[in-house]
Amino acid sequence: MDTHTDGPHTGSHAHDLRHHGDAEVRDEKLVDLAVNVRTATPPDWLRERIAHSLTSLAAYPDGRSARAAVAERHDLPPGRVLLTSGAAEAFVLLARALPVRRPVVVHPQFTEPEAALRDAGHEVGRVLLREEDGFRLDPAAVPEDADLVVIGNPTNPTSVLHPAETIAALARPGRYLVVDEAFMDAVPGEREALAGRTDVPGLVVLRSLTKTWGLAGLRIGYVLAEPETVALLERAQPLWPVSTPALVAAEACMTRAALAEAEHAAHRIGTERAHLLAGLAEFDEVRTVEAAEGPFVLIRIEGADAVRERLRLLGFAARRGDTFPGLDRHWLRLAVRDRATTNRFLQALDQALLLGG
Repeated sequence: MDTHTDGPHTGSHAHDLRHHGDAEVRDEKLVDLAVNVRTATPPDWLRERIAHSLTSLAAYPDGRSARAAVAERHDLPPGRVLLTSGAAEAFVLLARALPVRRPVVVHPQFTEPEAALRDAGHEVGRVLLREEDGFRLDPAAVPEDADLVVIGNPTNPTSVLHPAETIAALARPGRYLVVDEAFMDAVPGEREALAGRTDVPGLVVLRSLTKTWGLAGLRIGYVLAEPETVALLERAQPLWPVSTPALVAAEACMTRAALAEAEHAAHRIGTERAHLLAGLAEFDEVRTVEAAEGPFVLIRIEGADAVRERLRLLGFAARRGDTFPGLDRHWLRLAVRDRATTNRFLQALDQALLLGG
């Protein structure tokens, strides 16, 4: 593992922290393996709930019912819940509202937390996890003086699921421990989740409803944290930050039926991910991060940037890896799709590798 610190304007040029997977498919008709939103979503029942909410748009949004539903789902009091306009808003609130001086982000991971911290004027330290260690966390690699630590679980883009107790070992008095669990509901049983824990000091858990339920355009997520932290973040929010349709969606996704559907989807993703990994294992040129537990896999191919361009010509969009600190142009992230789509992709990958000689 490597640890280093970049100032608010130095070092960030090496990686485009604002690049996201949707840029890979925007304005082009490609099979989308670049964005981790589950296909065929939102489901019809959720669309209907959202559509019905449009009759209430004349009233200002009232988040109390949705907040209570999220709290009940995680067996927490409502004072430990903050609803946000997607997890992205939560990263901005954390960067602007928390009184921190030495933030550290564990990479490779989703780049928005670091981008938000930099935009707020913070100098950001990086802990870089290495391929040879399986991109797994060693808590000792995080500087003791870090007063805010950000890590994803399962981590985007590596798909590694860190043990909950390994992450909890990062907690310290006077430190905020921010865990991005945006993809945790894609893990069967949500094992290793810290959401709902109240015994870890300074814990801040972020959740998103975007990926599992296909709500990227609606923007809905939430924060679980100590009431004092929630109050700090809430004061930094604008009035009515979450729309009525988004609040209705949040409440609907907390029901027992919805949670059962998400669990079923998580098991199906696991099956489809195993099929994808088995297919990738047939290529001598491809190395995969075998510990994948999320709805995506990370692969290394020599010259992956060129392979990615050839895949685009063959109709497939893959997420470039070089925008993630700790990775370079030889990495690609692939979303897990159904078996038929995966088989067509594997055929295209074979062609793309042959075209490269």
